[in-house]
Amino acid sequence: MSQKKSWQDAVRETKSMEKSSLPKRGRKVAITGKGGSGKTALTAMMTALLARDENLKILAIDADSAVGLPYALGIKINNTVSEIRRQMIEDPKVKAEMQNKHIRTVMEEALEIGNGFQLLVMGRPEGPGCYCAINDLLRYGIEGLSKQFDITLIDCEAGPEQVNRRVVQGVDALVIVTDASIRGIQVAGAIREVVQRDEAMKSTQTGLVINRLKGDDRPITEIARERGLEVLGYIPEDENITEYDSVGKPIIDLPDTSPSVIAVQEILKRIGPLVS
Repeated sequence: MSQKKSWQDAVRETKSMEKSSLPKRGRKVAITGKGGSGKTALTAMMTALLARDENLKILAIDADSAVGLPYALGIKINNTVSEIRRQMIEDPKVKAEMQNKHIRTVMEEALEIGNGFQLLVMGRPEGPGCYCAINDLLRYGIEGLSKQFDITLIDCEAGPEQVNRRVVQGVDALVIVTDASIRGIQVAGAIREVVQRDEAMKSTQTGLVINRLKGDDRPITEIARERGLEVLGYIPEDENITEYDSVGKPIIDLPDTSPSVIAVQEILKRIGPLVS
């Protein structure tokens, strides 16, 4: 009988896998996946770890209408992309002022300052209906702002919608997050199919992160590989995250000894590498 591998073994295996390289400036990484898979927590941990390098300018973008990233990063939000759009619709004077500005300048006015990073939040659209207008504004904002930063991390809406609408067109890497469920792998496979059909994303590095892993990773890894999904890394079940969530404590404050933080450090080395 073969011996089961621990999550530490799974993480160590990622070190031996080949790394590609990203451009040195304006690098963009989008994080997506099934709702509730932990993509926002992953984005927050990636942001916190990258922000430690004082030589890097880091931008985090919350492109999810659930608006969870600010809480995970411990940031109070004063303005959002959707609020800017609402003001433009309701106030002709504001609209005139905005039209005289470059879209990048408009987005800059919505930036929040964190510890070693800046944050842009899409927010919730006013009323029911399509997110198209917000997504269009967000796409232009991403394209304009990302050029001023070394690395931009985008916490996407759950599922393939924003990939399908090319909100994250031109990203250098797409990280798909799943839990160890068949449903999560199915969503990941659907997102990958959208990427493969889009000529503009042919060169995008796409990989899977398996979150909240318990025990043996081989069954879920085999299913992922059967669907053509490259595994970037594994994040084990972490009691610290459960505790932080229960009391509303920012994920960014997790100690370095947390199993999830250790795992994310290794995943960052697989994306690009991002830090070089």
